[in-house]
Amino acid sequence: MNYAKTVFKLREQILKFSGELSSEWPKVLRRFIAETIYGIQARQSVPLTEIARALEEKIPLRKTHYRLCRQLGRWGLWAKISNVLCRMASLRVKKDTLLVLDISDIAKKYARKMEYLAMVHDGSEGTLANGYWTCSVIGAEPGERLLTPLYSRLYSQAGPDFTSENSEVRKAISFVSRHTEKRGIWVLDRGGDRRKIIHHLLRNQLRFIIRLKVDRHLVYRGKKRSALEQALSCPMFYSERVVREKRGKEKIYHLQFGYRVVRLPEREEQLSMVVVQGFGQDPMMLLTNVRITKSRKSLWQIIESYITRWSIEETIRFIKQSYNLEDIRLLTYRRLQNMMALVLAVAYFAMVYLGIKTKLRVLARHVLKAARRLFGIPDFRFYALADGIRELLFSHQKGLESFIKMLRTENIQLKLFDP
Repeated sequence: MNYAKTVFKLREQILKFSGELSSEWPKVLRRFIAETIYGIQARQSVPLTEIARALEEKIPLRKTHYRLCRQLGRWGLWAKISNVLCRMASLRVKKDTLLVLDISDIAKKYARKMEYLAMVHDGSEGTLANGYWTCSVIGAEPGERLLTPLYSRLYSQAGPDFTSENSEVRKAISFVSRHTEKRGIWVLDRGGDRRKIIHHLLRNQLRFIIRLKVDRHLVYRGKKRSALEQALSCPMFYSERVVREKRGKEKIYHLQFGYRVVRLPEREEQLSMVVVQGFGQDPMMLLTNVRITKSRKSLWQIIESYITRWSIEETIRFIKQSYNLEDIRLLTYRRLQNMMALVLAVAYFAMVYLGIKTKLRVLARHVLKAARRLFGIPDFRFYALADGIRELLFSHQKGLESFIKMLRTENIQLKLFDP
């Protein structure tokens, strides 16, 4: 496949994906979805001026910018995109697929006029700054590299739709569970062990693995004690050696693990607490309602499922860094939230859509080659995919409009912009 043909196929697939995402919507909105998804990938950036430049329309840039800004302010756009995208993604969620929920931040420390700015903890710098929170859900298969973006929502403590962080987490769980028909196992980090979140999961008969804080209380053999006290007295049945790679460095851990049957103080459901010693000074404690036995394989599956969330942290970084998300410059809260849904769609295209069919996997290999990485393709290949898509689209100096005219001239079927 030569360079020009690769660019042609890539643009064609972007339009096809955009068409599937927006097939039931008005023509103007379908066009906006396609242009925005194309522009974000061509520039690897979310500011509307960059998206407008990627389109290369034969009108003043400010007019293109104005049209995009007006469409981005549509009421209900986040829900429209998120519902269709989650419905598409849910087909990849199996009975034991891990549904990893993560809360991250978008720091805007120099912003002053963006609507409903609030204080967030900037994870990259370890400081407090103005910005917004995001709640994301990524599907993952234990021991595999298959990752599926399912949900992403931007919110602010100062926003009119904000009640609490617990409410945002419950909202994400309910949204995704409705589309997956309760398939999958929810994986939450410390903070997910709050009573309101666990009760929500149990009440809706959802399976989960949640890391406990040391001061959470559990009941074992009729006695209520802190999770840490329970863990320190838990027998360690097995041992294991694992290697964790973080930011290019490997670290070896020698683990010991075991479990005991517990319950929450105010509920009767039987739960398990899997205890892992070796990651730090305090043991790692995982509360789960997934059925386990005393066997090594059964216990290790729970531990491996939680460890999988480490790769999800890299996925969140990929989405933020590859599309320059912290450079977002929209002033209104609704546009900010709508843009998050579009960025999720772009990530889904790069991470999932290009690999669904055999022919598209071949295209993905050519896209990876276009990234021209000096040290080869890393395990987390989505960075290279995003770079390759940008290289192909950005270097081929033709906007989307001219490509669509060419398709029509050659009588290639394209439903995206048809009435």
